[in-house]
Amino acid sequence: MYNNKGRYALMAVFLLAGLVCVFYHQYQLAALSALLMCFVIWSHFKHGSVLMASKHFKNNDFGKAKALLAEVTQPERLAKGRRGYYEFMQGNMALKEENFDKAEYHFQLASRFPVGGKNEKSYILIHLANLALRKKDRERAEAYTKKAKELAETQRSKDIIVKIEKEIGKL
Repeated sequence: MYNNKGRYALMAVFLLAGLVCVFYHQYQLAALSALLMCFVIWSHFKHGSVLMASKHFKNNDFGKAKALLAEVTQPERLAKGRRGYYEFMQGNMALKEENFDKAEYHFQLASRFPVGGKNEKSYILIHLANLALRKKDRERAEAYTKKAKELAETQRSKDIIVKIEKEIGKL
């Protein structure tokens, strides 16, 4: 839930608290402080700033979301759930920048990780189907659409799938 600067500040506070506890011979509190600092370090690698970035992403503040996602230097270390959201947001931001190859790469990765429920996964597949349509790749567009149709739960996603199927028929 913190960005990198917040985590570093929190680690410094725990380190300082641990040193003060050792100075006053409170070794159990020092150990607790060390444990909390280890938890913050673990959180840094497993969760990164993805949660904060998703809040900005949902509020259409893509600049802040992109900056927070850039703090994640090694996305392969993220927890599976966080990695899916990381790749999904990266793919959407690449679409906004009209970098379709990069968007397809990130959506491909996002499709391999858990991202919310079935409907969210169907939107990833819908994006991939649209990108395949853009490249005029009928086979891949049909495959993505078929899988998205199985996962779609909302009427909006089903309507989008129908539109994509019509576009596939025109190829």
